[in-house]
Amino acid sequence: MRIFIGYVSMSGNTEDIANILQDELLAKGCEVVLECLDTVDVEEITTYNGIVIGSYTWGDGDLPYEAEDFYEELDGLKLNSIPAACFGSGDHAYPKFCAAVDTFSEKLKSCGAAVYDQTLKVESSPETQEQELECRQFAQRFITWVKKVEENFHYV
Repeated sequence: MRIFIGYVSMSGNTEDIANILQDELLAKGCEVVLECLDTVDVEEITTYNGIVIGSYTWGDGDLPYEAEDFYEELDGLKLNSIPAACFGSGDHAYPKFCAAVDTFSEKLKSCGAAVYDQTLKVESSPETQEQELECRQFAQRFITWVKKVEENFHYV
């Protein structure tokens, strides 16, 4: 199963989460491509069994500038029920904690992806064992869900 993980990270926190997700998905036997969103050819993501998008939140709930082109290029893309999920890092000191995660979830839905109903939002960096476990469990639940979506899609 091929999974795409695309992310943007300024301080390295979202990249740390992406790496944990990648490690867990690789351990589950997935082929994983990990790439920064500012270098992604958006059409390529349609070739994967699952898509995972990660972003930190900038300012007062905004997408970071490194993610804006990718976000805009999603317009008009048909994701045809490809399973997708979103994650990110944030800071509870800001009024819209991890709002970019929700922004990307909504965009993927509007493109026709089957968006996982759970998101992963991590305060700062996944430094504690508890936070790392939360990331690993998110990856495990996501891949289980992707398999169910694929089974249902093939039999419908």
